[in-house]
Amino acid sequence: RSAAKLEKLAAQSGVAKWTTDLDAALSDRNNTVYFDAQTTNQRVPAVKKAIAAGKHIYCEKPTATNTAEALELYRLAQAAGVSHGVVQDKLWLPGLMKLADLKAKGFFGRIFAVRGEFGYWVFEGDTVPTQRPSWNYRKEEGGGIIVDMLCHWRYVLDNLFGPVKAVSCTAAIHLPDRWDENGKPYRTTAEEAAYATFEIEGGIVAHINSSWEVRVRRDDLFTLQVDGTLGSAVAGLRDCWIQPYGGTPRPVWNPDIPNAIDFASTWQKMPDQRAYDNAFKAQWELFLRHVALDEPFRWSLLEAAKGVQLAELGHRSWRERRWVDVPPLEAGPGRGDRR
Repeated sequence: RSAAKLEKLAAQSGVAKWTTDLDAALSDRNNTVYFDAQTTNQRVPAVKKAIAAGKHIYCEKPTATNTAEALELYRLAQAAGVSHGVVQDKLWLPGLMKLADLKAKGFFGRIFAVRGEFGYWVFEGDTVPTQRPSWNYRKEEGGGIIVDMLCHWRYVLDNLFGPVKAVSCTAAIHLPDRWDENGKPYRTTAEEAAYATFEIEGGIVAHINSSWEVRVRRDDLFTLQVDGTLGSAVAGLRDCWIQPYGGTPRPVWNPDIPNAIDFASTWQKMPDQRAYDNAFKAQWELFLRHVALDEPFRWSLLEAAKGVQLAELGHRSWRERRWVDVPPLEAGPGRGDRR
């Protein structure tokens, strides 16, 4: 959107051909794939233009701010016969890939609980410069941590543990006053923290806290603990620690004496048993292979709509202060979501 910024980036990376004119780019027959990474509130009209121009579609999440529009994009892409996909990068994080490997090998036994902690302190911008764009904290510009993060948690939970069946969510604006990139004060209108519990098919209970107002005292900016009958694991962005049943300590509650167990030392760090690429790059390459070689790619605009649906239901749960069921989204198979 900024010619000056794009020109600088193009020069740094050796790219000679660039433009900020979307219509001109879409009219060029040599451009066959449209990748939308704009702010959320600009995505739907731009993707519709790209579909109408016959381009294959790859999108950042969320693909829309409501389920109806997200499903509309999927159906339009299906009707146009173009390939389509959504960024679901966390599935290719080394830490989560290690969790998936453990589950595939039966390490956990029966999984019954998942606990996630995500976020860090995003400075208000008055005394210390903020490290996130100000639109993230303006509801009128498509901001809000529910629509941002519950889209992530939908595909993480669905792919690693099973379909999400219900959600209970509450959220908050903890810091109502912020300062933007130019040092100008503004009021926070979008929620900055969300505390959500999910019921997953098979009896698994998952709880994930997402917050831009939390000071980190854990192994990483995002950690996910999985508890099963035979063992537990805690994954960060890159590393994963495990504790099998036979290696589980036996603490006894007694607050009158110092605890003799160093709990952190009772976990074993998993080694890197394979090479891991950049998560965004890994999925992008799979999509390009899907377009060029017709290889399967299941992370479609329908999967994107599922994430938007969970965010929308999370908002409803917060607003109505209750559990909300997550019904299945049925839209039919197609080229972009073929297994």
